[in-house]
Amino acid sequence: MTKGFIFDLDGTVYLDEVMIEGAAEAIAALKQRGDKVVYLTNKSISTRMDYVQKLRKLGIEVELDEVINSNFITAKYLKEALETGEAALVIGEQPLLEELEDEGIPITYDAKQAKFVVLGWDRQFSYEKINLAFQAWLNKATIIATNPDRTCPVLGGEIPDCGAMIGALEGVTGQRIESITGKPSKWMAEYVVSQVLKLDPSQCYMVGDRLETDIRMGIENGLQSVLVMTGVTNQEMLTKSLYKPSYVLDSIKEVVNL
Repeated sequence: MTKGFIFDLDGTVYLDEVMIEGAAEAIAALKQRGDKVVYLTNKSISTRMDYVQKLRKLGIEVELDEVINSNFITAKYLKEALETGEAALVIGEQPLLEELEDEGIPITYDAKQAKFVVLGWDRQFSYEKINLAFQAWLNKATIIATNPDRTCPVLGGEIPDCGAMIGALEGVTGQRIESITGKPSKWMAEYVVSQVLKLDPSQCYMVGDRLETDIRMGIENGLQSVLVMTGVTNQEMLTKSLYKPSYVLDSIKEVVNL
């Protein structure tokens, strides 16, 4: 029976520009035996093509339709949510803007005209940007975020991710931002399983390093969940977490044994 493997990238397949040992070989083995593979990342600061080029550089054979990021899923979401003449105000970096525009999403910088505010990871986040998003919210714009990740794993530690932008806006509005388009959203899970892998959820494995996104998405959407211990999660975090994976592996190279 064909299986589908959904791989997170940062902390699962690589850290920064360094491939995790055995990752390329494990992925190649899965494909050779007939399983389907897709890469799923919450990171909004790179385009899908950026990830294709990075994976190829690291020695992994990949096509564009095998890579889904939160920018792409956000665009799909907005296509359904926006009506004619409506637009989104975007707080994020150029790759997010580019991929939304590529999918035909109208962008505005007028807080009074925004139907949605899209929050992505933004390393140039500023008071001006949070005020713009806040003014749009005051004008009844709906706030959505590409991903809830508080940090992104890098060689030697972690750096702030989109959770920092979410926290800032929650601080000024006093309301939680519940609408997330990337992991662990049902929206993202259903798209990848039904539209990309075209398999039953029970035949699919969500493989990642983060409990509150990767593992949670697997659990809540009927996927097999596989935690790898090469990213942000340590044993203490796993013990305390409400989200218990189906499998715990030292690294991605063990995935062929599932």
